[in-house]
Amino acid sequence: MSQNLPPFHLAVPVDDLNAARLFYTEILGCTEGRSSDKWIDFNFFGHQFVVHESKASQQNLQNVDNNVVDGDDVPSFHFGVILNWDKWHELADSLKKASIEFIIEPRIRFQGETGEQATMFFCDPAGNAIEMKSFKDMSQIFAT
Repeated sequence: MSQNLPPFHLAVPVDDLNAARLFYTEILGCTEGRSSDKWIDFNFFGHQFVVHESKASQQNLQNVDNNVVDGDDVPSFHFGVILNWDKWHELADSLKKASIEFIIEPRIRFQGETGEQATMFFCDPAGNAIEMKSFKDMSQIFAT
């Protein structure tokens, strides 16, 4: 796995730009880039992440299926990043202190197995599911 990966670009719908701005900057600590009255760019842990105002966002997100992964009911549509182990734990503590409602509480998945990972799921104010994860051994990200 290359340590010099290019940043990804992702855009998601939100129904309230101001709520999204507060969540991504105040709760997740992202910095804001360019914006308009219809969209906002964020530095999402080194990646370009954009929220676009859309009235259809809530309706579409309510029809998403879930799949069971290691005993958890995981939303099939979600996004996030893989953080280093210490940063993941810092973020988990910060989100708990901010009283974020978790879809899946911070936990260790596949404990003692290949691909052991820390994971947590929560939603932004528009209902977009976010997974933040970490691997104790980053060389196992794509392990089978």
